[in-house]
Amino acid sequence: MSKYLLEIGTEELPYRFIPQAIEQLKNGFETFLDNNKTGYDKVDVYATPRRLAVIISGLTDKSSDEEKIIKGPIAKVAYDEQGNLTKAGEGFARKNGINPEDLYVENDYVYAKIVVKGKSIKELLQENVPSIFMKLQGAHFMRWGYNDAKFSRPIKWIVSILDREEVKIKIIDKESSNVSRGHRFAQQSVVIGHPDDYVEIMRNCCVIVDQNERRQVIIDKAKAEADKLGAVPYYTDDLLEEVTFITEYPVPAVCEFDPKYLDIPEEVTVTVMAVHQRYFALHKDGKLINKFITMTNYLGDDFTNIKAGNVRVIKARLDDAVFFFTEDTKKPLEDYVTDLKGVTFQKGMGSVYDKTLRLITLAKDVAKNLGVNDRTIERTALLCKADLTTQLVFEFTELQGYIGADYARISGENEKVCQGIKEHYFPLNAESEVASGIEGQVVGIVDKMDTICAVFAEGKKPTGSSDPLGVRRAALGIIKTIISSGLKIDLNDLIIKTLLLLPIKTGDGNVIEKVKNFAGSSADRISGKVLNEVTEFIVQRMIIFLADRYSKEILEACASNKNPLEDIADYLKRVEVVSKLDNPQLNENANRVLRILKEDNNKAVDKALFKLPAENMLLEQINTVEDTDDYNKYLNSLIEINPSVQKFFDDVLVMDNDEKVKENRLALLTLLKKKYQKLTDFSKL
Repeated sequence: MSKYLLEIGTEELPYRFIPQAIEQLKNGFETFLDNNKTGYDKVDVYATPRRLAVIISGLTDKSSDEEKIIKGPIAKVAYDEQGNLTKAGEGFARKNGINPEDLYVENDYVYAKIVVKGKSIKELLQENVPSIFMKLQGAHFMRWGYNDAKFSRPIKWIVSILDREEVKIKIIDKESSNVSRGHRFAQQSVVIGHPDDYVEIMRNCCVIVDQNERRQVIIDKAKAEADKLGAVPYYTDDLLEEVTFITEYPVPAVCEFDPKYLDIPEEVTVTVMAVHQRYFALHKDGKLINKFITMTNYLGDDFTNIKAGNVRVIKARLDDAVFFFTEDTKKPLEDYVTDLKGVTFQKGMGSVYDKTLRLITLAKDVAKNLGVNDRTIERTALLCKADLTTQLVFEFTELQGYIGADYARISGENEKVCQGIKEHYFPLNAESEVASGIEGQVVGIVDKMDTICAVFAEGKKPTGSSDPLGVRRAALGIIKTIISSGLKIDLNDLIIKTLLLLPIKTGDGNVIEKVKNFAGSSADRISGKVLNEVTEFIVQRMIIFLADRYSKEILEACASNKNPLEDIADYLKRVEVVSKLDNPQLNENANRVLRILKEDNNKAVDKALFKLPAENMLLEQINTVEDTDDYNKYLNSLIEINPSVQKFFDDVLVMDNDEKVKENRLALLTLLKKKYQKLTDFSKL
């Protein structure tokens, strides 16, 4: 078995492109090997800011021979009347390099069975590696120098070796060799004798090529430096990924800034460090301290200039934050609400101030239905978007909500309101926490619903490539909040009320015409396309969210018989019970009823029209099925009446010649159908 190494050295790559390149290279090489029927054990891809490397282990010496069936001309064209090959037949045999006697006829056509000999792995690599690399895609690819081909950054060197032998290739204007380069401040001409030696040789040249190892080194070194201070480093996955792909040999440096900057909201300081400067903030005893860690890509002992430069940069950023904070807090948060009139929410949907008024109305209505205190909820709805017009949020948009909560606290607002302002944006993504307070839960739900309805009302529903205003995330946020918090909210009712509150384009004309247009547009929204689209969209997002825990078939069946958005908790209880269902007879009985009833017969059942004991027995058994929300008990009741249902179908001909008897039996089955449909749509199981 052989091992192949490809290393492409470049100028510093954009860090966002590197994870894409890793995935594309892995997929590209695996596809190439599979298509050429070449055996291998695994494909590893390594990446740093200055290099992309591929190591293929367990390569076979050549691709497998392949047997192919080649279809030729029609038999009567390939052979003459005496059975001899014609010119066409001879040409087909000669073209494919086979003896005429090896041709055979099948379904009136001439065929030839040929064997395509496998190629050596070296030959395959030379033919395919350049094209695999040049298929890489990313943002802002450019032409470099006088070359026509485009790539993210100029290529500086290429290493291409199979075991101990060079595999000569050329990509754009660079030819391969067995010479790599180490860290910028280390050895620059490094001979790679064998792919097995690559990772260790590069490590000796101060390059950790394995991005997973490099990531762990960053975590370990940050923790070690923090431990010296009795602190804990703060980092997110995004920060770790970025630092991993901007360093080849991460070395930590601890820097210190003026403690006066700790007086501004902690979220601002942490965001400046983590998002804008790629620093690791430090917390001690749960509080932010005036020190941070920066991961350098530097080899040496003197970090004086590095530390001074980083402190100078963060000071400038924090000075801006202090200025904005001071200016913003000269007036209470409530005074910023009217400024929202100048902020457009969405084209055709008014300003963020208009949205705020809708949120107040909707939040009060939801709070009333939940039977909770609506004063703090109403106040949260009023102030939740106010920070959008502050200078600090304008500078740090990712802190909306967090800044609002801090400013509300400074303005003397109720702590529940402060928490609600921050949490109404929760969950921020699929993995993040949901709002813990009722204020954030209610206002967050109506805010997200208003956004979804506005997008659909404007005809801008999401597609495969677009998600206007993040409505997929908004729908998921609503679902997660309701399920996690156990809220009983009729989302169908909320959708209708939200659609009615949205602005309506009435067009030109007199007042009467505008009123007619307004009324007509509102009715269209809640009775037709828009309502159905919003409902279906949220239901499908819920099914996708729950599909990890339950069968999609069951989720769709339980959503089909009753709108699940009217009571998600009830929907989940039914899904739980149906997921445990293991009674084929019940399923068969329910589906037989559904097949017979083309449409419901809601007439009252008349016992006087019963002709057989099985009819009366079934009616009595149907009446024993109590209308309860204890779905385990309800399911058992349906199972218990199975024998009566079965006997009814064995003894009774539903489509009796007597029209009245037939209608009465259909009315009886309609009662039974409604019992089944309370649980789920059995036709989808």
